[in-house]
Amino acid sequence: MVSVFLESLGSLIISIISHAGYFGVTLLMAIESACIPLPSEIIMPFSGYLVLLGRFNLFAVGVAGALGCNLGSLVAYYIGSLGGRPLVEKYGRWLLVTHHDLEMADRFFARYGDWAVFFARLLPVIRTFIAFPAGVSRMSQVRFQFYTFLGSLPWCLALAYAGMKLGQRWMSLRDYFHRFDALLGVVIVICAVWFVQNRWKNRLRAA
Repeated sequence: MVSVFLESLGSLIISIISHAGYFGVTLLMAIESACIPLPSEIIMPFSGYLVLLGRFNLFAVGVAGALGCNLGSLVAYYIGSLGGRPLVEKYGRWLLVTHHDLEMADRFFARYGDWAVFFARLLPVIRTFIAFPAGVSRMSQVRFQFYTFLGSLPWCLALAYAGMKLGQRWMSLRDYFHRFDALLGVVIVICAVWFVQNRWKNRLRAA
């Protein structure tokens, strides 16, 4: 069932890029960066394959992808800033998130947000969702956009370049990244379980 869905999604991505060109790349990468997990591991390598066929320019397609990341991240940032933060402030205790946690996140993004956003943009899965917590912490919009583009450009260029070099075998990148995604997902689940257990123990001690 999952493989059928991925095949259909891949066909849709290929169709959009084939018909809409650079705009299609920008649109799809914007969707991927708006907290909607559309796989950039298909979008950019296929675009790189089209570079090999002479339809795209490598640098131009990388810039188109990075600009899409900025546009989509802007949506996720404002959702976090205007909607997510008030919800966390009001209902965070039900999610085991305290006001102190929010203050720590604010200080973290104020001090390390530049590099956090930059390096997050180079990691699968995490890159899709980093804009939301940056928005919740209300990181400087100018800094956020600058480091989003700075981190997204090498990611987009690297995937496009790999697709160009692999040629008709560009789809093999998808399987490689899916294995990496699974490993990263396990790490995230372990961290989430540790967080919940730690907070629950603290609440029991306080009670």
